[in-house]
Amino acid sequence: MITDLLAPPVSAFDVFGDPDGVVLFPEEEQHVARAVDKRRREFATGRHCARTALAALGFPPAPLVPLPSREPAWPDGVVGSITHCKGYRAAAVGRTDQVRTIGIDAEPNEPTPDGVLGAIALPAELARMDGLRDASDKVAWDRLLFSAKETVYKAWYPLARRWLGFEDAEVTIHPDDGTFSARILVEPPVVDGVAVTGFTGRWLAREGFVVTAIAVPAR
Repeated sequence: MITDLLAPPVSAFDVFGDPDGVVLFPEEEQHVARAVDKRRREFATGRHCARTALAALGFPPAPLVPLPSREPAWPDGVVGSITHCKGYRAAAVGRTDQVRTIGIDAEPNEPTPDGVLGAIALPAELARMDGLRDASDKVAWDRLLFSAKETVYKAWYPLARRWLGFEDAEVTIHPDDGTFSARILVEPPVVDGVAVTGFTGRWLAREGFVVTAIAVPAR
C-alpha cells in the first residue's frame, strides 16, 4: 500500500506479515537480543523492507541500527522511515539530493482506545471529527489523525532534531482526495534558508489499515 502513496524518487516496500528467512546483522541483533518474539519479528521485517527499498536505489545491504532517537542509522546520503503494526510492515527511503525528509506510519483501521483522541487532538481537530465521520463510516478517522501526527513527527525530526508533541502540529484531513496538511505550531526549523512551517501528505484506508506518508522534495 505504501507504494500507492509515494512515487519516485522515493523507493518504498511493504509486506503483510513476516517472511521467512529474514536475517539481522550482528549490530542489529544486539538491540533485540532480549526482546519478545513480537518485537523481534517487527524489527527484523522492518529492516528487511528498508533494505529492499534501499536495494532499488542501488545501496548494498548494511546494518540499520537504531539511534538514541529510535530512527535507523541510514547510510550516508539517505533519508527514510520505517513503520509496523500488527499484520503490516513498510519502509520508504530516498537520496538526500532528491528528498529532504520522509515520514510514514500505518495503523489498524479501527477506533483508538478510550481517551486517546482527547489526548492527541487539538480543539480544532476534534471539531472536524463529526464532518469526517459524515464523509465515510469506513475510515476510523481518529486513528487516521493519530497516524498522520506520527508521520508528521517522523518527517519533522530529521529536519529539527527536537521533539514535536501531538499538540505542536494541527492536522487537517481532506476526506475527498486522500491528502492531509499539517501546520507546525512551534518554532520551525530552517532548512536551506526556508522555515519549515508545515507539511502536506497522503493517506489511504485499505485492507484493514490506515496508512499515511509525507515526502518533501529536496530544493
